[in-house]
Amino acid sequence: MRLGFIGAGRMGRPMARRLAEAGHDVRVLARSPEARSALEEEGLSPADGLAEAAAGADAVVVCVFTDEQVREVCLDGGLLDAMPSGSVLVVHTTGGPRTAEDVAARAASRGIDVVDAPVSGGPHDIAAGRVTVFAGGADEAVARVRPALESYGDPVLHVGPLGSGQRVKLLNNALFAAQLGLLADAVRLGGQWGVEESVLLGALPHGSSTSRALSGVVSRGSVAGFASSTRDFLSKDVDVLRKVAADLGGDLGALDAGLATLAAALTPSSKE
Repeated sequence: MRLGFIGAGRMGRPMARRLAEAGHDVRVLARSPEARSALEEEGLSPADGLAEAAAGADAVVVCVFTDEQVREVCLDGGLLDAMPSGSVLVVHTTGGPRTAEDVAARAASRGIDVVDAPVSGGPHDIAAGRVTVFAGGADEAVARVRPALESYGDPVLHVGPLGSGQRVKLLNNALFAAQLGLLADAVRLGGQWGVEESVLLGALPHGSSTSRALSGVVSRGSVAGFASSTRDFLSKDVDVLRKVAADLGGDLGALDAGLATLAAALTPSSKE
């Protein structure tokens, strides 16, 4: 497939690399000479602007950080105007379903399909080709971009119509974040009972309480260490979750307490 790629950062660059390695023709947006050189060194084809990245593309992948950046690129930056009729826009950014729907409404007038496809995992998962993709969109649109998504995604899950990818990803994030909050409370309680955090983290992975959240904390040696290393992403995702819950309605229930505990753990201490 001929692909445009917008957002070759921490998550996007290994995606673009996997796409190229799979034989796709990928043009990656690069706004500076330094970025162009870095992409070329990795065997990727840089594009000077959105129009060049999108020209003649079968699909364009957007992997920026926030909803606002998705709107800026797709609605204000002219990306949709540069994409050919019949192409597909894939949005990997975790955000609100409303953004995907607003972009799709504009895209439909140009004959462009939109697939919201947030991912679960990190750069190491992408590099290994095992990041989870939650894809929302029309059956035909998802089928058309599946060969590209499978370059780095396994599994690629079609979870429903447009916006479903964001809903499922936010629910995934809510549960993960709440589990981290609960783990922070478990460590606190352990300390009150005289159980050191290192001892607890060495024991829990062997019990029924094990989880990906626990594995992440164990890899960093402490809840505080994991929270510090992932603060930007976790804070952003929890903020999006709360905004979407307010927008779409629904009761967070027991998740709310875990999220509140995590928020406290994400607050930088005076020692940092």
